[in-house]
Amino acid sequence: MRQLLIALVVTALTAVAALVSAPSANAATSQFRGMNWAVLGDNFSTGTLVVQGLSQSDSNATVRAKANSLYDYMEYIMGVNTVRLPINTHTVANTTWWNSYRGAIDAATERGFKVILAYWEDGAASGGRITNLAAWNAMWSSVISTYGSNGNVYFEPMNEPHGYSSAEWRDVAANWLSTHTSAVPGRVLIGGTGFSQDLRDICNDSRFNSTLLSFHYYAFFYSAMTYDAFRSHIQTLLGNCASRAVMTEFGAPMNDGRNYADPNSTDNFVRYLRAVAQVMRDNQMGGTYWPALGGKPGNIGYDWYSMYALGGSGTNLTLAVRNQSGADRVRYGWGDTVRDSTPSPTPSPTPSSSPQPETFYRIDARHSGKAMDVQQASTNNSARVDQYTYGGNPWQQWQFQDAGSGYWRIVSRHSGKCLDVVGASTADGAELIQYTCGTGANQQFQMVANGGYFQLRARHSGKCVDVPSASTADGVILKQYPCNTGANQQWSRTAV
Repeated sequence: MRQLLIALVVTALTAVAALVSAPSANAATSQFRGMNWAVLGDNFSTGTLVVQGLSQSDSNATVRAKANSLYDYMEYIMGVNTVRLPINTHTVANTTWWNSYRGAIDAATERGFKVILAYWEDGAASGGRITNLAAWNAMWSSVISTYGSNGNVYFEPMNEPHGYSSAEWRDVAANWLSTHTSAVPGRVLIGGTGFSQDLRDICNDSRFNSTLLSFHYYAFFYSAMTYDAFRSHIQTLLGNCASRAVMTEFGAPMNDGRNYADPNSTDNFVRYLRAVAQVMRDNQMGGTYWPALGGKPGNIGYDWYSMYALGGSGTNLTLAVRNQSGADRVRYGWGDTVRDSTPSPTPSPTPSSSPQPETFYRIDARHSGKAMDVQQASTNNSARVDQYTYGGNPWQQWQFQDAGSGYWRIVSRHSGKCLDVVGASTADGAELIQYTCGTGANQQFQMVANGGYFQLRARHSGKCVDVPSASTADGVILKQYPCNTGANQQWSRTAV
């Protein structure tokens, strides 16, 4: 059982998982809901690539365990179903590390994720060109031999081929296709010209009619623009091939509290990310945000674009979203329902720069299918919380508010009061009630994944919200008990 904080569950995970893994080249690409997992320091390297969170001393089993822990977070926080991973010739040629690193690929595909394996030039000094064509082809022959039959693995021959002219790059990419004929074209992503930033020449070259296309777009590529100018420019660079394009890199600062939910913002990065998301949504394009982890640490120790802060230790790694409005804007680009909000002209100071999510959820017990419910629709302090057949009522709907450090306050929609362990008791069998929200640890719960469900673990006691005796009856009062694997301690949530 993996430990994880669930920061925000998307409303359509089941529908996403049902989409096919290898689309036709004429289909929209919205099935790619992804993140780039990168090396801290960036993926341009003259040695093996070890993405952030892994160690070159890790075994395959350790890599797999770490990867699954992180994938749990990505999936439950944002509904991620795709990871873009870097490879280079040194990585694949190093048999020991490649066998270990494959744990990250295999862990992803075994859970139904798509994996995009993208080649990074073997050192920034090579200037956007392939350093050694023979080694590059040998690397790809090895990779395709291993994963060519896996319908969840996609191949990107080169990331950002900016050292080539358009004609040169198209010849290199076409030669790759003719060399590696066992790579299914519908699972190949050919990067645009330049820094993969212009698809028009690739789109119009018939040699790539059956492939997908890889597109990058960053604000720093260009001068500041209005929101509308960004949208128009992105659409222009996509040419007529948006339906085959995956936005494999896009990103913006997530470390400084910018409000990506503000449609009236004059901040260039806000306008940029909102425009990218809108173009993706308009064209039903998928994308892999840069980065989830890794990237250029600058002088703050992490890439300021990175979506997540890495925590935990050993194989129990954790992720926390750095900027909820940024995460929501990415999800909007993927097609999720996300509300805009304009900040107050005089916002109150808060320890967290991220706005609280506005979504309300029904919370259902796995064993009974019944919903967490405030007994008798009471608005009073100390009203008990039970399970009851869901009726769409506000006393059966809850909001998750970030309490920090991986914990959440769970707030009743009808009363505005918080789920609470009565009297801050640490005893087995202490009841769950609602009470005026405060700072007590008995009102803070960690969401710990258990397969497709989660436990609610009270911060003050370490015990789990439990339906006593695994009863399926209406009106059974929820209590805390030591955490176990029972379905009566497992919950799901659905946005309402």
